[in-house]
Amino acid sequence: MKRLGILLTLLLLLPLGVSAAVMSTNTAVTLHPGDSVTISTVGDGVLQYSNQSNTGAVITFIASTPQPTPSGSSSGIWISRAEVQALPMNGAAWDTVKSRALGNWGTANLKDLNSQHDVYTLGGALYYARTGDAAMRTKVANAIMSSIGTEDGGRALEPSRNILSYVIAADLIDLQAYDSNKNTTFKNWLTSVRNEVLDGKSIIQTHNQRPNNWGTHAGATRVAIARYIGDTTDLAAAANVFKGWLGDRNAYNGFSFGDLAWQYDKTKPVAINPKGATRDGHNIDGVLPDDQRRGCGFTWPPCKEGYTWEALQGATVQAQLLSRAGYDVWNWSDKAMLRAVTWLYTVNSFKPEGDDLFIPWVINKAYGTSFATNSPVSIGKNMAYTDFTHK
Repeated sequence: MKRLGILLTLLLLLPLGVSAAVMSTNTAVTLHPGDSVTISTVGDGVLQYSNQSNTGAVITFIASTPQPTPSGSSSGIWISRAEVQALPMNGAAWDTVKSRALGNWGTANLKDLNSQHDVYTLGGALYYARTGDAAMRTKVANAIMSSIGTEDGGRALEPSRNILSYVIAADLIDLQAYDSNKNTTFKNWLTSVRNEVLDGKSIIQTHNQRPNNWGTHAGATRVAIARYIGDTTDLAAAANVFKGWLGDRNAYNGFSFGDLAWQYDKTKPVAINPKGATRDGHNIDGVLPDDQRRGCGFTWPPCKEGYTWEALQGATVQAQLLSRAGYDVWNWSDKAMLRAVTWLYTVNSFKPEGDDLFIPWVINKAYGTSFATNSPVSIGKNMAYTDFTHK
């Protein structure tokens, strides 16, 4: 099932769990977050809550309709071991994988905004997948397990960035075959950590509510976890949220937007402006309004706001993961991902730099485009090595 774009919000001045009349049903029910309910003339749906206090909460009813159906998944969450084994062991891209894999990775810390241990671990997993080095497999497995629990005391953003690479690494080394007990522990932790409240929101809640870089990174980790643990229900829910993020408000429109200065239609805000969008004669087709507004209000020429590229880090990984799961994401909302990158490159003359450099490799592979790339790719917020994996 997917969530239809009908949001009916009830402001309840009473604690959760207390009976209250629900919309037009005139029926007293007991409300709990996540409850499935039916509202007359609207249909089935679920309850979400926010602004909880000792006296009440805002309960939002989200109606449901069938979700998009994947056409068939590929082996390998991000890339399969067989695909890695076909890649060349020479050149700057491979040299970077090798040097990071054989180097010192530091210590896992999921709540550290600047941690790179996760992406170094992924480098080790790619090195193992390509070489079959048994010692490297052990190093990767130990690194994955050392991350468990290090999110405690942090916010949702940092684990949303940092968990992803550990999940892909576990897939590449086949942690289940290496040590089934370790894999069970890892999967149990993944199942719970996505719902762990970190400074007010869980990873799933962040994905559902934040249309900016926080939400895109959360979505990437949410999708990776769902694929790894085999949760097809949450995978479908995450796909629907991402479809809404790309601009399909009929699929999902539960986001909380900030200033609407860069929105094409302020009455119907989206995370990527629709095809053909203009303002005062200027092309804003593909703008990420909720990140672009963090640099400036609507002005021309537009500011070059780095958060747009960071949001696309999470979105690019989300799209690739969902594509591997069989969803036609690259074509959703008139190829929204391509339009977003095109606007930054061609309209705003703002190319990726630093930790954003992994993005165009994935976009070019998906669309057959030729956006400028760099190799070797520096470590991104949640990904790297795409000059090796997506050449």
